[in-house]
Amino acid sequence: MNKEDYFIKQFKNRHKNIIGDDGAVVGSHVYSMDAFFEDVHFKREWMSLKQIARKAMIVNISDAIVMNAIPKYALLSVAIPKNFSIDDLKELAKGFKSIAKKFGIKIIGGDTISNTKLDISITIISKTKKPVFRKGLKKDDLLCYTGDLGTCKSDLELLLKGKKVSKKSKFLKPRLNPEFFYEIAPYINCALDISDGLFFELERLSSINNLGFEFFDKISKEVGCSGEEYEILFSFSQKNAQIISEIAQKYEVKLNIFAKAVDGTYKCDCQNHHFK
Repeated sequence: MNKEDYFIKQFKNRHKNIIGDDGAVVGSHVYSMDAFFEDVHFKREWMSLKQIARKAMIVNISDAIVMNAIPKYALLSVAIPKNFSIDDLKELAKGFKSIAKKFGIKIIGGDTISNTKLDISITIISKTKKPVFRKGLKKDDLLCYTGDLGTCKSDLELLLKGKKVSKKSKFLKPRLNPEFFYEIAPYINCALDISDGLFFELERLSSINNLGFEFFDKISKEVGCSGEEYEILFSFSQKNAQIISEIAQKYEVKLNIFAKAVDGTYKCDCQNHHFK
């Protein structure tokens, strides 16, 4: 049993049109929240406090972007280890503030508690004129993801072995493409970010849209099971392929068209990438 799906279903009966996407759309606002917990999503020895705070913000902002929403405000909930110094707190705050500034977000409040580990939860409040949902995939749609997948899985394996990875690693510093996505949004039918791995996200799309996939080429587990990528997975009709390609070239975004939506279902057999 997928405990996450089971738990979410306890609330979906009343709010089935709101719960279950990257964020909750209420009127013209999108509310999204993700947790970023020590020993579940990261280990302290892998990243500086500034890097941890930056990534915690980025992975939350990613959810807003793939719903075609512009992030405006953030609420921070931080469980702070008792042994943190003033300098540690300054370093953590610098990380949050640097990403907030980059994306034009105001940090408007939140909560702090004392804890044995560093645990972060962030709520992003965004504005949208026309949200993009996970639901919307149509039969014969083309499936596409941006960038290259697989390096986050290999970098995580290195980190778990006590080895170092490049400071440019996407596992440490995810890269987002908001301008690209906002421009393609009118031409796509559904989207989500690749946080749990391409195959996991495809299972989500299959389940919510009652469709399967015809793959054009085999995709290895090293690519398909790599989580923490934060590339964009989306679908579109063939008639929009040219305009989407032109927008991708404009922003130097690599597109990988890898499958077509067909009748059927799709199940993922990857193990969860979180390591606790």
